[in-house]
Amino acid sequence: MFKKVLILVFTVLICTLKTNAQYSKDEIAKNPCFIGSTLFLLGNFAKVNKPDFVQLNLGYRLTEKDVISLELKTWKYDWPLGIPYGNAYQAPKEKFPGYIREKGFAVAYQRFLWKGLYTGVHVMNAWQNFINEDGQKIDNGFQIFNTYRIGYHIKLFKGNFFIEPSLAVTHRPYHSKMPQSFKEMDDKWSKFSWGEPGLHFGYNF
Repeated sequence: MFKKVLILVFTVLICTLKTNAQYSKDEIAKNPCFIGSTLFLLGNFAKVNKPDFVQLNLGYRLTEKDVISLELKTWKYDWPLGIPYGNAYQAPKEKFPGYIREKGFAVAYQRFLWKGLYTGVHVMNAWQNFINEDGQKIDNGFQIFNTYRIGYHIKLFKGNFFIEPSLAVTHRPYHSKMPQSFKEMDDKWSKFSWGEPGLHFGYNF
Protein backbone atom coordinates (compact mmCIF):
# COMPACT_ATOMS: atom_id res chain seq x y z
CA MET A 1 0.00 0.00 0.00
CA PHE A 2 2.81 2.41 0.93
CA LYS A 3 4.54 1.87 -2.42
CA LYS A 4 1.28 2.45 -4.30
CA VAL A 5 0.89 5.78 -2.48
CA LEU A 6 4.43 6.84 -3.48
CA ILE A 7 3.76 5.98 -7.13
CA LEU A 8 0.54 8.01 -7.03
CA VAL A 9 2.31 11.01 -5.44
CA PHE A 10 5.08 10.82 -8.05
CA THR A 11 2.57 10.78 -10.93
CA VAL A 12 0.46 13.64 -9.58
CA LEU A 13 3.45 15.90 -8.91
CA ILE A 14 4.96 15.37 -12.33
CA CYS A 15 1.65 15.96 -14.11
CA THR A 16 0.41 18.99 -12.19
CA LEU A 17 3.30 21.11 -10.92
CA LYS A 18 4.91 23.80 -13.06
CA THR A 19 8.51 23.90 -11.92
CA ASN A 20 11.93 25.01 -13.03
CA ALA A 21 13.99 23.18 -10.51
CA GLN A 22 17.59 23.50 -11.65
CA TYR A 23 19.61 25.80 -9.46
CA SER A 24 21.45 28.81 -10.81
CA LYS A 25 25.13 29.42 -10.14
CA ASP A 26 24.18 32.13 -7.65
CA GLU A 27 21.81 29.80 -5.78
CA ILE A 28 24.49 27.11 -5.60
CA ALA A 29 27.09 29.59 -4.36
CA LYS A 30 24.70 30.66 -1.61
CA ASN A 31 23.47 27.20 -0.57
CA PRO A 32 25.69 24.47 -2.06
CA CYS A 33 24.83 21.82 0.55
CA PHE A 34 21.71 19.97 1.61
CA ILE A 35 20.52 17.58 4.29
CA GLY A 36 17.54 15.29 3.98
CA SER A 37 16.03 11.83 4.05
CA THR A 38 13.28 9.81 2.37
CA LEU A 39 9.56 9.30 2.83
CA PHE A 40 10.30 5.58 3.18
CA LEU A 41 10.57 6.47 6.88
CA LEU A 42 6.78 6.12 6.94
CA GLY A 43 7.32 2.40 6.49
CA ASN A 44 8.22 2.32 10.18
CA PHE A 45 4.49 2.55 10.90
CA ALA A 46 3.76 -0.65 8.98
CA LYS A 47 2.27 -3.59 10.87
CA VAL A 48 3.97 -6.22 8.65
CA ASN A 49 7.67 -6.25 7.76
CA LYS A 50 8.33 -3.08 9.75
CA PRO A 51 11.76 -1.95 8.53
CA ASP A 52 13.00 0.05 11.56
CA PHE A 53 14.43 2.30 8.87
CA VAL A 54 16.66 5.35 9.37
CA GLN A 55 18.35 7.38 6.62
CA LEU A 56 20.28 10.65 6.59
CA ASN A 57 21.39 12.27 3.34
CA LEU A 58 24.21 14.83 3.14
CA GLY A 59 24.80 16.37 -0.27
CA TYR A 60 26.79 18.93 -2.22
CA ARG A 61 25.93 20.60 -5.55
CA LEU A 62 29.08 20.62 -7.66
CA THR A 63 27.52 22.45 -10.61
CA GLU A 64 24.09 23.32 -11.95
CA LYS A 65 23.81 19.75 -13.24
CA ASP A 66 26.03 17.62 -10.99
CA VAL A 67 25.32 16.59 -7.40
CA ILE A 68 27.04 14.16 -5.06
CA SER A 69 25.74 12.92 -1.72
CA LEU A 70 26.39 10.51 1.13
CA GLU A 71 23.51 8.46 2.50
CA LEU A 72 23.80 6.89 5.95
CA LYS A 73 21.16 4.24 6.55
CA THR A 74 20.05 1.20 8.51
CA TRP A 75 17.04 -1.07 8.09
CA LYS A 76 15.85 -4.65 8.41
CA TYR A 77 13.77 -6.90 6.19
CA ASP A 78 12.01 -10.23 6.65
CA TRP A 79 11.57 -11.19 2.97
CA PRO A 80 14.05 -11.41 0.05
CA LEU A 81 14.48 -8.06 -1.67
CA GLY A 82 13.95 -9.46 -5.17
CA ILE A 83 10.33 -10.53 -4.69
CA PRO A 84 8.19 -8.56 -7.19
CA TYR A 85 4.83 -7.02 -6.34
CA GLY A 86 2.14 -9.66 -6.58
CA ASN A 87 0.95 -12.78 -4.80
CA ALA A 88 4.42 -13.73 -3.55
CA TYR A 89 5.14 -10.29 -2.11
CA GLN A 90 5.30 -10.70 1.69
CA ALA A 91 3.68 -14.14 1.40
CA PRO A 92 4.28 -16.18 4.59
CA LYS A 93 5.87 -19.08 2.69
CA GLU A 94 8.54 -16.74 1.20
CA LYS A 95 9.63 -15.24 4.53
CA PHE A 96 13.15 -15.65 5.83
CA PRO A 97 13.59 -17.80 8.97
CA GLY A 98 14.21 -14.56 10.86
CA TYR A 99 15.37 -11.27 9.34
CA ILE A 100 18.37 -9.36 8.02
CA ARG A 101 19.56 -6.13 9.64
CA GLU A 102 21.71 -3.88 7.45
CA LYS A 103 23.85 -0.89 8.32
CA GLY A 104 25.89 1.04 5.84
CA PHE A 105 26.34 4.00 3.57
CA ALA A 106 25.74 4.85 -0.06
CA VAL A 107 27.56 7.27 -2.33
CA ALA A 108 25.16 8.85 -4.84
CA TYR A 109 25.63 10.89 -8.01
CA GLN A 110 22.84 12.87 -9.69
CA ARG A 111 22.90 14.34 -13.16
CA PHE A 112 20.21 16.87 -14.13
CA LEU A 113 19.04 16.44 -17.72
CA TRP A 114 16.35 19.05 -18.25
CA LYS A 115 14.91 21.46 -15.70
CA GLY A 116 14.26 19.24 -12.66
CA LEU A 117 14.48 15.89 -14.45
CA TYR A 118 17.46 13.88 -13.25
CA THR A 119 19.03 10.45 -13.23
CA GLY A 120 20.99 9.08 -10.31
CA VAL A 121 23.21 6.18 -9.29
CA HIS A 122 23.46 5.12 -5.64
CA VAL A 123 26.07 2.55 -4.57
CA MET A 124 25.52 1.22 -1.06
CA ASN A 125 27.97 -0.77 1.06
CA ALA A 126 25.84 -2.76 3.50
CA TRP A 127 27.08 -4.76 6.49
CA GLN A 128 24.56 -7.39 7.55
CA ASN A 129 23.49 -9.30 10.63
CA PHE A 130 21.43 -12.45 10.12
CA ILE A 131 18.95 -12.87 12.96
CA ASN A 132 17.05 -16.13 13.48
CA GLU A 133 13.45 -16.56 14.64
CA ASP A 134 14.62 -16.60 18.26
CA GLY A 135 16.13 -13.13 17.88
CA GLN A 136 19.72 -14.38 17.98
CA LYS A 137 22.44 -13.36 15.52
CA ILE A 138 23.67 -16.41 13.63
CA ASP A 139 26.02 -14.82 11.08
CA ASN A 140 27.39 -11.65 9.50
CA GLY A 141 27.47 -10.68 5.85
CA PHE A 142 28.11 -7.91 3.35
CA GLN A 143 26.47 -6.82 0.12
CA ILE A 144 26.68 -4.06 -2.47
CA PHE A 145 23.25 -2.65 -3.21
CA ASN A 146 22.92 -0.35 -6.22
CA THR A 147 20.00 1.91 -7.11
CA TYR A 148 19.53 3.40 -10.59
CA ARG A 149 17.03 6.21 -10.33
CA ILE A 150 15.10 8.64 -12.53
CA GLY A 151 13.15 11.41 -10.88
CA TYR A 152 12.17 15.05 -10.69
CA HIS A 153 13.53 17.67 -8.32
CA ILE A 154 10.92 20.14 -7.09
CA LYS A 155 11.94 23.28 -5.21
CA LEU A 156 9.69 24.46 -2.39
CA PHE A 157 9.52 27.60 -0.23
CA LYS A 158 11.74 29.79 -2.42
CA GLY A 159 14.22 26.98 -2.96
CA ASN A 160 14.99 26.42 0.72
CA PHE A 161 13.39 22.97 0.66
CA PHE A 162 12.86 20.34 -2.02
CA ILE A 163 11.23 17.00 -2.75
CA GLU A 164 12.31 14.40 -5.32
CA PRO A 165 9.70 11.85 -6.45
CA SER A 166 11.38 9.06 -8.40
CA LEU A 167 11.26 5.53 -9.77
CA ALA A 168 14.19 3.16 -9.59
CA VAL A 169 15.73 -0.16 -10.48
CA THR A 170 17.69 -1.79 -7.67
CA HIS A 171 20.49 -4.32 -8.16
CA ARG A 172 22.58 -6.45 -5.85
CA PRO A 173 25.76 -7.17 -7.84
CA TYR A 174 27.67 -8.71 -4.93
CA HIS A 175 26.72 -10.64 -1.83
CA SER A 176 28.90 -12.54 0.61
CA LYS A 177 27.89 -16.07 1.65
CA MET A 178 24.56 -16.26 3.47
CA PRO A 179 23.46 -18.80 6.07
CA GLN A 180 21.98 -21.72 4.11
CA SER A 181 18.44 -21.23 5.41
CA PHE A 182 18.47 -17.59 4.21
CA LYS A 183 20.24 -18.41 0.96
CA GLU A 184 17.60 -20.94 -0.07
CA MET A 185 14.92 -18.27 0.15
CA ASP A 186 16.97 -15.50 -1.46
CA ASP A 187 18.17 -17.60 -4.42
CA LYS A 188 14.59 -18.06 -5.62
CA TRP A 189 14.39 -14.40 -6.67
CA SER A 190 16.13 -11.97 -8.99
CA LYS A 191 18.95 -9.71 -7.89
CA PHE A 192 17.08 -6.92 -9.69
CA SER A 193 13.92 -5.13 -8.59
CA TRP A 194 11.99 -2.88 -11.00
CA GLY A 195 9.78 0.16 -10.48
CA GLU A 196 10.75 0.97 -6.89
CA PRO A 197 9.09 4.29 -5.96
CA GLY A 198 10.96 6.92 -3.96
CA LEU A 199 10.35 10.34 -2.50
CA HIS A 200 13.41 12.08 -1.09
CA PHE A 201 13.16 15.45 0.64
CA GLY A 202 15.67 17.92 1.97
CA TYR A 203 16.76 21.37 3.11
CA ASN A 204 19.35 23.48 1.26
CA PHE A 205 22.02 25.41 3.16
